[in-house]
Amino acid sequence: MKPKKELVRVVRSPQGEVSLDLTGRKPGRGAYVCHSAECLNKAIKSRRFEREFNCEIPQEVYELMSKEMAESGE
Repeated sequence: MKPKKELVRVVRSPQGEVSLDLTGRKPGRGAYVCHSAECLNKAIKSRRFEREFNCEIPQEVYELMSKEMAESGE
Protein backbone atom coordinates (compact mmCIF):
# COMPACT_ATOMS: atom_id res chain seq x y z
CA MET A 1 0.00 0.00 0.00
CA LYS A 2 1.30 3.39 -0.97
CA PRO A 3 -0.13 6.90 -0.82
CA LYS A 4 -2.33 7.74 -3.80
CA LYS A 5 0.07 10.50 -4.88
CA GLU A 6 2.80 7.88 -5.49
CA LEU A 7 0.59 5.78 -7.80
CA VAL A 8 -0.36 6.08 -11.46
CA ARG A 9 -3.98 5.74 -12.47
CA VAL A 10 -5.05 3.49 -15.32
CA VAL A 11 -8.50 4.49 -16.53
CA ARG A 12 -11.24 2.91 -18.63
CA SER A 13 -13.21 5.72 -20.25
CA PRO A 14 -16.99 5.61 -20.72
CA GLN A 15 -16.26 4.76 -24.38
CA GLY A 16 -14.28 1.68 -23.27
CA GLU A 17 -10.76 2.95 -24.03
CA VAL A 18 -8.05 1.98 -21.53
CA SER A 19 -5.09 4.32 -20.98
CA LEU A 20 -2.70 5.76 -18.42
CA ASP A 21 -3.98 8.81 -16.58
CA LEU A 22 -0.85 10.61 -15.44
CA THR A 23 -2.87 13.65 -14.31
CA GLY A 24 -5.46 11.67 -12.33
CA ARG A 25 -8.30 13.68 -13.86
CA LYS A 26 -9.61 11.65 -16.80
CA PRO A 27 -13.23 10.50 -16.49
CA GLY A 28 -13.97 6.83 -16.09
CA ARG A 29 -13.26 3.86 -13.84
CA GLY A 30 -9.76 3.86 -12.44
CA ALA A 31 -7.26 1.35 -11.13
CA TYR A 32 -3.91 2.20 -9.61
CA VAL A 33 -0.40 0.85 -10.09
CA CYS A 34 2.90 2.04 -8.64
CA HIS A 35 4.94 4.37 -10.85
CA SER A 36 7.45 1.85 -12.20
CA ALA A 37 7.68 -0.23 -15.34
CA GLU A 38 8.19 -3.34 -13.20
CA CYS A 39 4.85 -2.89 -11.39
CA LEU A 40 3.07 -2.17 -14.66
CA ASN A 41 4.53 -5.30 -16.26
CA LYS A 42 3.44 -7.43 -13.29
CA ALA A 43 -0.08 -6.05 -13.54
CA ILE A 44 -0.17 -6.72 -17.28
CA LYS A 45 1.18 -10.24 -16.91
CA SER A 46 -1.36 -11.13 -14.23
CA ARG A 47 -4.17 -9.53 -16.29
CA ARG A 48 -5.07 -7.36 -13.31
CA PHE A 49 -6.55 -4.55 -15.41
CA GLU A 50 -8.68 -6.93 -17.47
CA ARG A 51 -10.20 -8.31 -14.26
CA GLU A 52 -10.67 -4.85 -12.76
CA PHE A 53 -12.32 -3.36 -15.84
CA ASN A 54 -14.12 -6.57 -16.85
CA CYS A 55 -13.01 -6.30 -20.48
CA GLU A 56 -10.32 -7.61 -22.80
CA ILE A 57 -7.44 -5.21 -23.40
CA PRO A 58 -5.48 -5.42 -26.69
CA GLN A 59 -1.70 -5.87 -26.55
CA GLU A 60 -1.23 -2.54 -28.40
CA VAL A 61 -2.80 -0.71 -25.46
CA TYR A 62 -0.38 -2.37 -23.04
CA GLU A 63 2.55 -1.42 -25.28
CA LEU A 64 1.38 2.19 -25.39
CA MET A 65 0.98 2.25 -21.60
CA SER A 66 4.51 0.87 -21.15
CA LYS A 67 5.89 3.50 -23.51
CA GLU A 68 4.04 6.32 -21.69
CA MET A 69 5.30 5.04 -18.33
CA ALA A 70 8.90 5.03 -19.60
CA GLU A 71 8.56 8.53 -21.05
CA SER A 72 7.11 9.94 -17.83
CA GLY A 73 10.30 8.93 -16.02
CA GLU A 74 10.16 6.11 -13.54
